[in-house]
Amino acid sequence: MPETLAIVNCSQVVTLAGAHHPRTGGDLRQLAIIEDGALLVRGEFIEAVGRRREIENLISAESEVIDAGRRMVMPGFVDAHTHPVFAGIRANEFEQRSTGATYREIAARGGGIRATVRSTRNASLADLVKAGRRYSDWFLRTGTTTVEAKSGYGLTVEDELKILRAIKQLNEETSLRYVPTFLGAHDTPSEYGSRRSMYVNLVINEMLPHVAKEQLAEYCDVFCEEGVFTTDESRQILSAARSHGLGLRLHADQLSLSGGAKLAAELNAATADHLEHTDLTGIMALKTGKVQPVLLPGSVYALGSNQYPAARQMIDAGLAVVLATDFNPGSSPTPSVPMILSIACTHMKMTPAEAISAATINAAYSLGRGNEIGSLEKGKRADFVIHDCEDYRELAYFFGIEHPWRVYASGRLACQKPDR
Repeated sequence: MPETLAIVNCSQVVTLAGAHHPRTGGDLRQLAIIEDGALLVRGEFIEAVGRRREIENLISAESEVIDAGRRMVMPGFVDAHTHPVFAGIRANEFEQRSTGATYREIAARGGGIRATVRSTRNASLADLVKAGRRYSDWFLRTGTTTVEAKSGYGLTVEDELKILRAIKQLNEETSLRYVPTFLGAHDTPSEYGSRRSMYVNLVINEMLPHVAKEQLAEYCDVFCEEGVFTTDESRQILSAARSHGLGLRLHADQLSLSGGAKLAAELNAATADHLEHTDLTGIMALKTGKVQPVLLPGSVYALGSNQYPAARQMIDAGLAVVLATDFNPGSSPTPSVPMILSIACTHMKMTPAEAISAATINAAYSLGRGNEIGSLEKGKRADFVIHDCEDYRELAYFFGIEHPWRVYASGRLACQKPDR
């Protein structure tokens, strides 16, 4: 590998450079674009970003020079809510929803999360890693270089640990970076029936200590929802997770106004995710608690719903909004952040610039990595993508295609497609 790598002849370098904190309000639209820009990388890190002429003066004879061909360059996407390790698919449920079945009806018949739990329990660690590698390629091909990766399809001590170990192995063996989250409280497994309190105790007293001992997760998440885990149960689990040194995330107000947003604010969680039914009171609570909302329009789209989260209200309230795919086998089977950008612009009326900030720098801060990734600045990791377009707005405008020409993770080529 050459000591330095130079990317030149870029139509735009979308740097996202700026203040060292998540973007809110009008700052979400400030992408710090360098027209006719260039990028210099030394090893795993960015050495310099600037005008083409400035960077070309820094190139040495030993440098590898990549001509971007007037393409646009920007940071790799940071997908801050995914479920990337599971066995089996649920195309049958997709077909059922097309004939009118709802998410709740399918779950009541034994489908939904529990269907994936059955398949995942029957899979070996090697099986999960093999499937995960396939999905890691999908993420990279669409321009994502970091994902937050949840467990939650095991729901036993052994199987939750198996999923988290698979995530750890994928982080070590693929070009995609994984930030692990323990989601043992994703659902109550069928063998517990109505004995949910016993399962909550299992999560608190057995799962969390094992996860913490092996250092398999950075965060803990809970699906706080009517019929899943109540706010009191969620509070117990998340408080226990905090005592083990884990950061807090929360599935909140997805299917109803469950009080999840208010709980996330009360606990000063890092994020509250989904928020399709969150009202203005919940939004203001998130602002007070300094909680970042992670919006997942892909799941609204895939479930055939029209109840999108109130992105404009959240932005107007000064929240540091994040966009993510919610990649999973049931309610949002897409790894494509560009597709999410398009949905956010068309259905939640975010501007293309706001959407890009939400899926890069703001997402990075929501994972505690804002000083490392999410923008193209000197000293940060060289996670960047050369997109086969000239203008950043094309990412959401031309939807349903793979824009990246070349994807780099920590300065190394992770994937590429042939020249046009």
